[in-house]
Amino acid sequence: MICNNVQTKAVVTVAEMARMCGLSRARFYQLQNAGVFPTPLYDVSTRRPFYVEEAQKICLEVRRRNCGINGQPVLFYAKRGGSPSASEQRKKRVAKPKPTKQYTAIVDAVRSLGLKSTTDDQVAVAVKSLFPNGIEQIQQSEVVRAVFIELQRQNSSK
Repeated sequence: MICNNVQTKAVVTVAEMARMCGLSRARFYQLQNAGVFPTPLYDVSTRRPFYVEEAQKICLEVRRRNCGINGQPVLFYAKRGGSPSASEQRKKRVAKPKPTKQYTAIVDAVRSLGLKSTTDDQVAVAVKSLFPNGIEQIQQSEVVRAVFIELQRQNSSK
């Protein structure tokens, strides 16, 4: 369990006390305001709240026993095991490479000729089927003409 192997220190902050108990700061403050956990002491000069070693032991005992210092039973959710959290899943995702817009000029030209719904993927497929050796050595106007005719032919056969 969380509380059995946690080492206390001379003084800890509220955030660190919440971590020691396995709770978020917000939940720790909620339970503190409800009288489940003891209130912290405050440094006179800085007004920062802190827990001395004795108060740390009380907080850890409350967590271990599921019974607050006010005598009320408290249910704590156990940490989830097995599946990674949502933030861990986001970190592991690899961004899909976006398709390069190498045919943008051709798409724009074909759209201006009247095929308004032409996509980059359609142009890429048409270019690969019409020019298997590539379009580097061919004038762009010839490529646009051939792609336009191919896409128009595909649209009329549907």
